[in-house]
Amino acid sequence: MKEAVLALVALALLTVSRPDAPVERPVPFRVGETLTYDVSWSTWLTAGKVVATVRDKRPSYSSTAYYIVAEGRPTPLVGKLYSLYYKMDTLLDASTLLSQRGSLYSEEGRRHRFRTTLFDQSARKATFEYRSSTTVRADLAVAPGVQDALAALYVLRTLPMHAGDRLTVPVSDDGTNYRVQLDVNAPERLTVPFGTVSAWRLKPTIVDERGTALGHNLTIWLGNDPRRLPVKVLGDLPVGSFVLSLRDAR
Repeated sequence: MKEAVLALVALALLTVSRPDAPVERPVPFRVGETLTYDVSWSTWLTAGKVVATVRDKRPSYSSTAYYIVAEGRPTPLVGKLYSLYYKMDTLLDASTLLSQRGSLYSEEGRRHRFRTTLFDQSARKATFEYRSSTTVRADLAVAPGVQDALAALYVLRTLPMHAGDRLTVPVSDDGTNYRVQLDVNAPERLTVPFGTVSAWRLKPTIVDERGTALGHNLTIWLGNDPRRLPVKVLGDLPVGSFVLSLRDAR
């Protein structure tokens, strides 16, 4: 009897002294969500497709994280001309909605490359690793609330928006820090292969640490409904113009 009482007291003390478990933030996406996009590139009407999936939610770095993957492949015709494959993924902390780790694997012809950024959010530091024929690592200081590129897009879906707002998201990608500023314009009707939707029109400005702007005429349309789906992305890059249009959402 005495042992049982002591055991109950010890259990009570452990329960009281244990810190509260982190509270997960509400998000407009779920495990299993799969978004499919048509990709147009320069003069190619349909050059490929991108599939973004919330694969699972798992224990990760002493917390819980969404594992999100986006894969890009060319159409069979384009693939015959040039072999391409891209896989971007992120571990997005379910409690803080901050990136724990982001990576990009690419195959361009015979060239295979793998880039990984591991974030220490509390220390405001990141470790970037580039693997190709050799491996290069670098440590860098990052801004509070920094995201990798894929995490930034999903976190954007969680933010409240009003016409005239200006949102700022720090992003670290490929060993470089960027400041992404988004001007929010009123929702407009937009037709994509998925259907006709009402979507916020966001105008991003991306600037690196030296103040150099990246990309031109960038626009993101984000659905004005509870799911807040990214329905269209377009822009001009030094290698050509591109358009991503939502075809299917499950």
